[in-house]
Amino acid sequence: MNLDQLEAFVHVAELSSFTRAAAILGRTQPALSRLVRQLEVDLRQNLLRRNGRGVVLTEAGRVLLEHSKGILHQIDGARHALQNLQGTLDGNFKIGLAPSVARFATLALVHGFRQQFPQASITVSEGLSSYLAEWLAMGRIDAAIMYDTGETPLVNKRMLFSEEIFLISRPGADVPSSIPLPHLKHYPLIIPGRLHAIRTLVEMYAAERGVQLNIALEIDAVPPLLDLVEEGFGHAALPLNAILADPRQRRFRCTRITEPGIQGRMAIATSNQHPMSRLATRAVAMLESEIMPLYEARQKNIDAYLG
Repeated sequence: MNLDQLEAFVHVAELSSFTRAAAILGRTQPALSRLVRQLEVDLRQNLLRRNGRGVVLTEAGRVLLEHSKGILHQIDGARHALQNLQGTLDGNFKIGLAPSVARFATLALVHGFRQQFPQASITVSEGLSSYLAEWLAMGRIDAAIMYDTGETPLVNKRMLFSEEIFLISRPGADVPSSIPLPHLKHYPLIIPGRLHAIRTLVEMYAAERGVQLNIALEIDAVPPLLDLVEEGFGHAALPLNAILADPRQRRFRCTRITEPGIQGRMAIATSNQHPMSRLATRAVAMLESEIMPLYEARQKNIDAYLG
């Protein structure tokens, strides 16, 4: 039994998939399969059962998973304790950003990081909030700026700011300047898939008011979604940051949703399973101080767009 085997097993077990674990670890699926199989041979126990949907833990696998997470956690703790003892700030800080934040904040945050921590490096990953929470729990990233859509196991969150969600329509569409949320049912929506935080938010608000949404199309990527809106295939529910990032700089009809408005809360998140290095702790503090001025500057652009 070695650390490579334990790390492979933990990722596969917690994600219930060799494919997803391989993508997160940056290894091939056959390589992970060999590691887990060798672990099973060494322990003379079947740890996982394969089925058509992925893998499930056996009783022996559940026992080993708890011990393995503790072992890997202790190793992470020892590594970070030694780094803190040396007082070093020359490691690598890994940050994940939700797409709406990445579009306006990446450049400034990297500049700020390089100025404050010239001996360290930064890795920026963009991903849906559901993926960012998963990456935090698995230790792939140190922190994330993501949508807070409710309780997320293994993740601590602190709210930074909120984003208002608008109904986005093609230019010149006959849509009022504001609509009550219950009236959303009258508009065919082009909306991201269920893993997307925006979809979760809109459906959550609609369900609380007993509103049955009219989902016309599911499109995960914003640029083609906006293309379809422009062509009149339906309407989108998006924050205006998504419109401001449109490379074609199109002018869409933006309608405020009321009674109630839909607010997406953006939070800075860290794992409660992996100890923070001194660099990561300092970098997260920097992010919190830097992100609000960036957001406030973005709000001025939004106000000008609504003009």
